[in-house]
Amino acid sequence: MALTDIDKNLLKRCLAEEPGAWKDFVDRFIGLFTHVIHHTAHARSVRVTDSDVDDLLSEVFLVLLANDYRVLSNFRGNSSLATYLTVVSRRVVVKKMVERRMAEALGHVATQSKLESIPDEQSRQQQMQEDQEEIHNMIKQLPPADAQVVEQYHLQGKSYRQISTDLDIPENSIGPTLSRARSQMRETKPKTRTL
Repeated sequence: MALTDIDKNLLKRCLAEEPGAWKDFVDRFIGLFTHVIHHTAHARSVRVTDSDVDDLLSEVFLVLLANDYRVLSNFRGNSSLATYLTVVSRRVVVKKMVERRMAEALGHVATQSKLESIPDEQSRQQQMQEDQEEIHNMIKQLPPADAQVVEQYHLQGKSYRQISTDLDIPENSIGPTLSRARSQMRETKPKTRTL
């Protein structure tokens, strides 16, 4: 589907930072982003509350606003604007869900995103990189079969069904494997690290 004149005009107004353009953009696409959040959560067997949806919508909007609308200015019109925004928002949502799932699994947060405690984007990126390094180091301590399950569930965000298919293991064995691996990873986690 090609870029419509309505979306082309809306995009042009946003990039020119015309008064009311951002509000019109939000009004036009908030339903799409909400759908992407619910669809992605359902596909990954993640329950989202209204508060979670609001947080994820905020993350999507922050990405779109960052660096003077860089994501929007990178749109080349090779598809509809809605298709482009679906891809962008899905990537943001998946990334945030994976980050949250990993933080919860390691006991760093209860049910809220760890991102609330990180003050800015640079710190967030640095924290994420450090966490990924720590996670990879802890995963190395696990038996190879358990490590594969942990990596697919927590780092790749796959559902139990997807893991079962990919690794050719019973779906009902994944929960116990993850519980066992979490216990083992908590035991090997550096005691000085606090989040």
